[in-house]
Formats: sequence, structure tokens, C-alpha cells
Amino acid sequence: MLHWLYEWHIARNLKILPEHICFMIAERDMEAVPEKIREVAVWCRELGMSGIIFHISTPEPPVPGKCLEKIRAIGDVVRLTLLYDDTREVMGSGIDITVAIGLSGREEITRCIRAMARDNVDPETIDEHLIEAYLTFHYEPDLVIKTGGDHLTDFLIWQSVYSEIFFSDVNWKYFRKVDFLRALRDYQFRKRRFGK
Repeated sequence: MLHWLYEWHIARNLKILPEHICFMIAERDMEAVPEKIREVAVWCRELGMSGIIFHISTPEPPVPGKCLEKIRAIGDVVRLTLLYDDTREVMGSGIDITVAIGLSGREEITRCIRAMARDNVDPETIDEHLIEAYLTFHYEPDLVIKTGGDHLTDFLIWQSVYSEIFFSDVNWKYFRKVDFLRALRDYQFRKRRFGK
């Protein structure tokens, strides 16, 4: 009962919410509780967020396994884009949620450069806007949440350069709605400088 009241109290005082959020999750954490991702997606939908991305870091190229069915279940409540290996699946409707498994920022930028080379782009015409047009992910997260206190991955290294970062000591398995709301409350009180 007390947790519910505390959640309600934090949520009612949230005035500034991030438009886009990126959750960074380790593969071992995802495998421990694959259903958690749908639960968090529902929280985001309930709060009216417009763009969420979950990055599941893997040491090797991912092999589709037991987690995929739990991830696909997100498509029951939102519009899901699932990316792994060279596969792209889109399903559902509602707010946009992307789940990227095993993709790294270095890999994304390398693909971007190769695509520009294939398109015979004149090096003198390359600027930030052109690079962003070739990137796989076309939005910048306002907030990056890393659970479990581990280090960040190199995911969205271009796009998250001005993002606010929130490290939660709570592992993904035990990440509760109140922990999510605390991250949003913390974001609300930060003064974003965008590199200035």
C-alpha cells in the first residue's frame, strides 16, 4: 500500500517528462526476467511518453532465443520495432518502442560511413545533418537509464551525446515503477546544457 502511495505522490509531481528515453540492459539481466520489458513498456505508455528504445547489450552477435517471444509481446500494447542481426520486425500500434539487441554505436557509425561511400558522397559535403540522415536511429534520447550500476555501452554514441544519464543501482530484475519514477523526477530537476 505504501509503495502505491509513494508512486502516486512522485507521479503527480512530475511536470517535465523526457520525450525520448533509452533503457540500457545487459543480456544476462534480460535473460533473467524477459517479461520485465513489457511491464516497463506499459509504464511508459501510461505516462504518455512518445518514444522509447531498449538496448540489450550482447558480447557477441545475438542468437534469437527465449527472450524474443517476451519482447514480441510488447506489440500487444504498443507499436514495436524489433531489431537484431539483420532482422527488423514491426508489430502493434500505439506509442513507438524500439528494442535493439546487440547493436553497437560503433557498428552503426561504421554502417553509416560505408553507406555514404556506396552512395559516392563527396567528402566536402559531409556535415552533422548528413551523418544523422544515414544513422539507423533518428532521434536523440533526452534520458538514458542504465540499471544495475554497470558501465554504459557504446549504443547511440552519436545521438546521446547531450542526453541526461541516470544510473540506477537497482538491477533490471528488481527495477520497479517507483525506481522509474525516481529517474523521471531526477530528470525533471536537471538543467540541460546541450554541451554548452
